[in-house]
Formats: sequence, C-alpha cells, structure tokens
Amino acid sequence: MPHRSVRHRPRTALAALATVSLLGTAVLTGCDSGSDRTTKGATSDAGRRPAAAPVWDRSPESVAAVGDSITRGFDACSVLADCPEASWSTGTDRSVRSLAVRLLGASGAAAHSWNHAETGARIAQLPEQMALAAKEDPDLVTVMIGANDACRDSVRGLTPVADFRASFEAAMRQLRSAAPKAQVYVSSVPDLKRLWSTGRGSQLGKQIWKLGLCPSMLGDADDMGASAVARRAAVQDRVIAYNGVLREVCAKDARCRYDGGAVFDYRFTGKQLSQWDWFHPGRNGQARLAEIAYRNVTAARPPG
Repeated sequence: MPHRSVRHRPRTALAALATVSLLGTAVLTGCDSGSDRTTKGATSDAGRRPAAAPVWDRSPESVAAVGDSITRGFDACSVLADCPEASWSTGTDRSVRSLAVRLLGASGAAAHSWNHAETGARIAQLPEQMALAAKEDPDLVTVMIGANDACRDSVRGLTPVADFRASFEAAMRQLRSAAPKAQVYVSSVPDLKRLWSTGRGSQLGKQIWKLGLCPSMLGDADDMGASAVARRAAVQDRVIAYNGVLREVCAKDARCRYDGGAVFDYRFTGKQLSQWDWFHPGRNGQARLAEIAYRNVTAARPPG
C-alpha cells in the first residue's frame, strides 16, 4: 500500500476524555491506583489501593502494518504478486474485512492505515520497517514476521534464535524511541509444517513449490525418508522457538499484545490457501487472520 501522509481524524470528546483517564493511571502493571481513604487526622491507606489495569486501547483509530509476504497479501489475488488490498491487517478488500476495516470502517481504513510489510522480509529488516511505521504516529502496529527466517535453502540457513530475539528487541526499541505510546499486536508465526501437510495434497501446488518456495519445509514434499522428516521437524522446532521469543519480548512491553499462538494453532485448509501456491493465505485465509486479530485486539484481556 503506498505511503499516505494523512493526519489522523480528530478524536471525539469522549475518546479524548478516555485517553486522558488512561494516561492518568500508572502505566506499569506493578503500580497501584486508587482514591485516598482518610479517618480522624489519618493519612491515606495506600496499602489498600487496587492494582492498575494494563494499558490497552481496544478501539485504536489508526493502524500500521509491518512484516512479510503474508501481510502484503502475496498470491492472494494473482500469481506471484503482492495484493495489499487483501491484507489481513490493512487491506480494503470487502471479502477480507481486514483488521483496519473492522476497527475503523472502510473509509477509515483507507485514510488511516499504512502497510510497510515487504514480501521476503526477515526479522533483521523489522527495525527498518518499524521506523517507517513510527513516522505515521499510529495508534496500533501489527507485526507478522518469522516465516522467511524459517524458510531457507537448508536447516543451516535458518535464522538463529538469538539473532531473531536481538532483531525483534531492536525493532521494539526503534518503535518506542519514535512512537512511545503506539500499541503493538504481534501475530505468531504460522505452523509451516501444517501448511506443508495441507498443501501437499495439490499436484499443482507441489509443482510450484519446486520453484523454490520455502525449500527447508516444502522441498521434496513427498519424501518421507528419515532425513526429510528430520529436516521438517527441525524447521518446526525453530518456528516454535521464534514464537517463544515473540511472546517473551512482547510480554515486557505494557503496550504489546501477543496473539497467544492463535495463528500458529489455526488449522488452515485448502479453502484458506492461495490457489496459486498452496502455501500463502488466499482471500479466505486472510479473512481468517483478520478475524483472529480483531478478536484479540478488542478483547478485554490478552490471550492466555
């Protein structure tokens, strides 16, 4: 989606009042808040104050997206091409009803959302994307990254977990330095092994996979020998480790919410996968991702 230099809509008086109220509370979950209780000449009883609720606005008014080909809607509309209008995060396609559309309405999404994801992006590129997102001064930033770190030519080429952590931490610092109040919604990395298991039922899909799509998982799709099985298991373990990093780093930020593994756990079927590569989400799959995100962003509590 091209960059839009559009100012945010003026907030309503109620929204502004709610924001002031939230900012008036302690930001850290460990802080306390409450009114003073006094008795005859006594000072307030601070020990009885209730703990402050974590800061999370369930109705953000602008959305910026960072990530990889899934957020760019790759292969959702046509073969080997980005289709940002079908993006689960910021797209405007009516059949998808992206997170931005569900939060802001169609016109609001068109004016107040930005897609800085890049097809082929890995976690090392996330700090740069975060810097671009921060310039939009968004209320919410969505993150979906990591599949390309696991989709390499071989298991040796997978991004080390320590490097993955360092890049994600750097991306969060980049955002916080420029947009300290922006909320962050972090999607788990999809279950690549389940996508392999689902997509390998398509002869056309397997032919496309031979062009080099995620060879660490999809290469020699019908090979069930010990070496191939071990290779896929190693990729699966790495994806699980990446999701652990996303969860742990996000948990340290009061304005970050991880999806609790919801995308990893989602059982994509052929109906949700792109008809051109049987790996990326098609429009139906993008809509399912949007549903998951909207449910988690607007929930009173973060996913367990």
